[in-house]
Amino acid sequence: MDLGLKDKVVVVTGASRGIGRAIAHSFADEAARLSICGRTEDTLQSVTSELTAKGAQVFAKLTDVTDTGQVEAFVTETLETYGRIDVVVNNVGGSRWTPLEDISDTEWHEIFDLNLVSAARVNQLAIPEMKKQGSGVILMITSIYGREGGGHITYNAAKAAEISMTKSLARELAPDNIRVNSVAPGSILFPGGGWARRIAADPEAMEAFVKSDMPLGRFGKPEEIANVVVFLASERASLVTGACVNVDGCQTHSNI
Repeated sequence: MDLGLKDKVVVVTGASRGIGRAIAHSFADEAARLSICGRTEDTLQSVTSELTAKGAQVFAKLTDVTDTGQVEAFVTETLETYGRIDVVVNNVGGSRWTPLEDISDTEWHEIFDLNLVSAARVNQLAIPEMKKQGSGVILMITSIYGREGGGHITYNAAKAAEISMTKSLARELAPDNIRVNSVAPGSILFPGGGWARRIAADPEAMEAFVKSDMPLGRFGKPEEIANVVVFLASERASLVTGACVNVDGCQTHSNI
């Protein structure tokens, strides 16, 4: 299926590993032009080499999205390179497993900054350009644990807020022909990721977790998230906005 994404300018944050890397590759397969960032030089250079090897046009910049100045530089240089931004995929996120009684105010702010405010920073800079163009797509990579209980308290709260921001932005930006959606992955396995570390630490517990929580009997793959993201970015999803789409193999228990 031709998704009509050839030459579209796609920004992907946190693109150097895991889900973000798979998303970048999927857009490259659609012949989109990519602007990617990450915090680790080696992994960012590695994915850039992979993408250019398959013929993709890539702008890559080492960027900490919790730093406003670095985000401004990343978006500014993206516009200098391509002259427009058609799609933004806010993929950066993370959590810590600190007991509630030990969570400091600083940690609360850091988790919200990493998951919610970082996306707001990028969106705030991209939206005026999309309004000038009369079109655009914004996607947030959230989590099933923004929809129901299961993750850590700070992560749940930040991801729930990100899903809420998605709906608010979708309603606000619909008159400008800008669609905004979120994708909520379930437990996704990739080398170096959190679930890979848990499997290495306690394989029996993880086997039991899969049996009890995953009807398909397996972890998800980054590419399975990327496939949905690319579809939502395309005109094939032209009526989809303000939605949160689970990609979790029925891991969740919520009816909505």
